Amino acid sequence: MKGSAKGRYGLQFMVDLALRRGQGPILVDAVAERQGLPPKFLRVLLGSLKSAGLISVQRGPSGGCELSKHPSHISALEILEALEGRLGALDPDPGANSSARAVREVWTRSTEAARAVLKQTTLADLAARQQALEVDSQGYSI
Repeated sequence: MKGSAKGRYGLQFMVDLALRRGQGPILVDAVAERQGLPPKFLRVLLGSLKSAGLISVQRGPSGGCELSKHPSHISALEILEALEGRLGALDPDPGANSSARAVREVWTRSTEAARAVLKQTTLADLAARQQALEVDSQGYSI
């Protein structure tokens, strides 16, 4: 399963916000710089994340973005579906011959399994894992 840039960048953006939760609004440009992501692309994602109730956006000199909910109450699935729409099985042509049914069944099962993992994985889980990886690679915490 290959994720789109929207999904990957959106997850990275949200993990960054989770790691800085409680610090007030975070500038998109600061996240973009830390994560090595294009700021214009991140700004495009803000509307979808805000509409889904996952972030709040404040304009002005002390503006920025912050999570609308605790990271433990946001699943990776919620984030991806806010950005990309419902993640579902790629359905082969329903008019295809009967030999396609086996392929359709395995694809459906694999998609359901992926959805379950994404639903069970919270933003808090991702942030904690990111911190652990940074400690492992640098020998200290940021």
